[in-house]
Amino acid sequence: MTKYNPYSILRRKPVDDIDDNSHKNGLFKSLGLWQLTAIGVGGIIGIGIFTLAGLVANGGPDGVGAGPAVVISFLIAGLASAAAALSYAEFAGMIPRSGSAYTYGYVAIGEIVGWFIGWDLLLEYVAIVAVVAIGISGYFTEFMSGIGVAIPQWMQGTADTVNGGVVNLPAIVVCLLVTFILSRGTQTFGRFELVAVGLKVLLILAIIGIGVSYINTENYLPFVPNGFGAVFTGAATVFFAVFGYDAMSTAAEEAVDGKKHMPKAILLSLAIAMVLYVMATLVLTGMQNWTKIDPTAAFAVAFTSVGLPVIATIISAFAVVSILTVMLTFLLGVSRVWFSMSRDGLLPKWFSGTDKRGTPQRVTWIAGIAAALLAGVFPIRLIADLTNIGILAAFVVVCIAVIIMRRTRPEIPRTFRLPFMPVIPIFGVLASAFLITQLHWETWVRFAIWLIIGLVIYFAYGRKHSVMNPQSPRNTAMSVKK
Repeated sequence: MTKYNPYSILRRKPVDDIDDNSHKNGLFKSLGLWQLTAIGVGGIIGIGIFTLAGLVANGGPDGVGAGPAVVISFLIAGLASAAAALSYAEFAGMIPRSGSAYTYGYVAIGEIVGWFIGWDLLLEYVAIVAVVAIGISGYFTEFMSGIGVAIPQWMQGTADTVNGGVVNLPAIVVCLLVTFILSRGTQTFGRFELVAVGLKVLLILAIIGIGVSYINTENYLPFVPNGFGAVFTGAATVFFAVFGYDAMSTAAEEAVDGKKHMPKAILLSLAIAMVLYVMATLVLTGMQNWTKIDPTAAFAVAFTSVGLPVIATIISAFAVVSILTVMLTFLLGVSRVWFSMSRDGLLPKWFSGTDKRGTPQRVTWIAGIAAALLAGVFPIRLIADLTNIGILAAFVVVCIAVIIMRRTRPEIPRTFRLPFMPVIPIFGVLASAFLITQLHWETWVRFAIWLIIGLVIYFAYGRKHSVMNPQSPRNTAMSVKK
């Protein structure tokens, strides 16, 4: 067992104490390889294709468009994500436990690092659910317009995004809907995700197949209209669209065979997603000049522009359903990270309560309602940038942590070993750090404020109540029960 100073903020959770023990903590095993892969694909594909591709290509009302080079933005983000994915895969095959980057950082580096990543992910995952809900809202409005129903402008979005807008009511409603679906239990969620992701992939393939015949190669020129600065900024913006496997790995304890299936599911989901992203963005920017691409419902408007309004309406309808899978994946992620932090004593025990279906209902509904509030009152770019800085920070930690674990605990069995160690994780650190520098300074300020709040909570509550602290009230309570 790894030795540690029980009173140090760098005390590490021993690997020997975190074997797969979900049955002792209320989580049920019900997810197989293909359900896990579907959750990963469901988290990666959705908002990136249906909303962010158009936003980054066009630039939106307050940004500079990458133009047709949006495909390069996705490739850069995907390359950086792949380095982190390999690191996640090694950890997932070694530590099949709920919590993802939070747990990995806690084991490899120490409690304070695990805390910061966990606290960071609580905000990022909730924000991702919110930004995806905003994306769904745009397609919902297009769908209703396509069938002759006009949605009042006051409920289409905030004043920042819609003239006369007050609140994004469709986004609020969809947040509460996915919260309800997830609250029905992991088995129900896994089945829904598998079917919904299958429909999503078929939809994207149909979009690509039909759209190819409407490509005008002149729309690709100039390919990089605003320089590579816009391309790199675009890569930072779309980054959260290529890491759904991170949230999927939080469900490791609910996998039937986590050590065997989690690494495969992580790599499979990223590979499938990147192929579809490249093909879809090339079709989008080939069908319509980048200056005319709609930043909120890109594909629906693109098909309307080439005289296919019926196809546009169908796309809008299926986009709403398919993007739901992204929200489900990340809502699953935030609830499991929150659950894990509570179980470890860093947050109050009340949050780790589960129901008869093995679902942490309290944190699921709290996170869902928080996402609904964010989606209802904030513009999409602000939330998208906020999500990315936190996830990129988590990737840096995981890439560093996998190097540390190879050196400090080389004897631990690993069902997947990251190749070219330490070149790939070092590249992941550098690539993620570079993308962080491309984000707006306001994003850094908001992120810093959130971390400071977390620091106060850790020293006021988490450090004392952590189960790694021999004098923790949580340990005392457990001793009394025994």
